[in-house]
Amino acid sequence: MTVLVGYLPTPEGEAAFAAALDEAARRCEPLLLINSPRGGAPVSTDVAAPDHLAALLAKAADAGVALEIRQNSHAGEFSDILLATADEAGASVIVIGLRRRSPVGKLFLGSTAQQILLNADRPILAVKPPHR
Repeated sequence: MTVLVGYLPTPEGEAAFAAALDEAARRCEPLLLINSPRGGAPVSTDVAAPDHLAALLAKAADAGVALEIRQNSHAGEFSDILLATADEAGASVIVIGLRRRSPVGKLFLGSTAQQILLNADRPILAVKPPHR
């Protein structure tokens, strides 16, 4: 089994990584991190820089957790890629970060997170970054 985390280099992504790392250590399972830019985009802020990934690898090593990072680009919905990867990897849990939303934003959640929560066939751990 594996702990799977959908990751973006954002406060929400950092919260998801921290929770996933804790969960992987608790379960004595490896951690699989998906940081997938949309295919065809000339520049993507979704892609974590190599030095940022090195820092994540170091955190995982310090926690005694094996970390695999995948940065393959995707077409279509990221939620579909994440759920397919969960099936392929035999993920025991999927960890995602959630953004804080206004009441109107909550009405129109329609986001990747919602698609993952509605369509996953395994436990989901959804976390928010600390409130500033």
